[in-house]
Amino acid sequence: MKLGLHVPNFTWPGGPDALADDLGAIAHVAEEAGFDRMSVMDHLWQIEMIGPPELDMLEAYTTLGFLAGKTSRITLLTLVTGVVYREPGLLAKIVTTLDVLSGGRAMLGVGAAWNEAEATGLGLPFPPTAERFDRLEEALRIVLQMWSDDESPFAGRHYQLRRTLNVPSQISRPRPRILIGGSGEQKTLRLVARYADACNLFGGPDVARKLDVLRTRCEEVGRDYDDIEKTVIVPLDPGASGEKVGELLDTLGSLAELGVGVAHGAVPEVSGLRRLEILGERVVPAIAGL
Repeated sequence: MKLGLHVPNFTWPGGPDALADDLGAIAHVAEEAGFDRMSVMDHLWQIEMIGPPELDMLEAYTTLGFLAGKTSRITLLTLVTGVVYREPGLLAKIVTTLDVLSGGRAMLGVGAAWNEAEATGLGLPFPPTAERFDRLEEALRIVLQMWSDDESPFAGRHYQLRRTLNVPSQISRPRPRILIGGSGEQKTLRLVARYADACNLFGGPDVARKLDVLRTRCEEVGRDYDDIEKTVIVPLDPGASGEKVGELLDTLGSLAELGVGVAHGAVPEVSGLRRLEILGERVVPAIAGL
């Protein structure tokens, strides 16, 4: 099992003036601690589960580009890109650029988007749910085509591309991995089975059932369930002095028994760095064989 550091909150004690230095230090320590990947949300306002919209929030792909320059090994992605926020051809180009400039460390995390308040607040498109999922499937087809040798036009219901040219091409081979976030059984997990290299679920008591549904969806489309990497979002809190390490290891062990390979999570007081160091010292080695 591996850990992924998720950074959903940029409101830190040093404020905006220190934010770049703080984020660079976090990325450096996370990489040294043995985290496999690092992710940010694709939100433009803070989400209500974390705090009010007025808290600091950075644009996702600008942030990932910054992190690419501060790291050398760690995989970079969003959890997850709201598909309607960027046209699919542009999204493919953005992730390809990140992949090239990071030396092949980009991963596309994508979903149907859900935050209507920020979208309408900033004038971004936010069609009804069914249309967003239709657009998500077309976007996945477009991205896959742009990461192939096929430059032919794409004619879909929502998107029309006259030439799917994408140069320079990606460094990741055969292409950057695709992770689809969400646990909807009728739409999201069907898309995972058909198009994704990885899924991302919320950690909790429903994980086992959601994975059973994913197995069924894979059988329906003739996909090998074991080919899909299972990842979850779960808090990564070892405690200020490591007092919660045992509890965290129990949680991660239970997830590993279900077949989860990566636990993405936010770390409390992450800008202080110490909890990241504890995770590297006592958790990363302990779960490596799970």
